[in-house]
Formats: sequence, structure tokens, C-alpha cells
Amino acid sequence: MSESSDETVASVAQLYLGNILYAIELAALSLEQQGKVDDAQYYRAIGRKLAEAHGRERKASAE
Repeated sequence: MSESSDETVASVAQLYLGNILYAIELAALSLEQQGKVDDAQYYRAIGRKLAEAHGRERKASAE
């Protein structure tokens, strides 16, 4: 990825959202295996918030 002065956290996160959600789920699975169920739920909640925000953004841009 080339560095650009117009890159923002949001634009980079949007570009790699699928990868980010996958990594969050892997972290949650690992935490579950360690018996840290509350921590796993916390990370899954973050993943849900990101996915829902992306869905709302896509819906708004389609209108």
C-alpha cells in the first residue's frame, strides 16, 4: 500500500474491514479457548459494531 496524505484511519479501516473482522473473530476464539468468555464477548461486540456501521454506510450510499 502506498502512503498517501489523504489516508485516514477510517479509509484504511474500510479498505481492510474484512481482514479486521476476521482477526477480531480469531482473537475472540482464542480468548474463548482460554476460558475468557467475557473478553471474547467484548471483542465480538466490537466486530458487530464495525460490521453494523459498514452496513449502514453501504445502505446510505445506495440511496
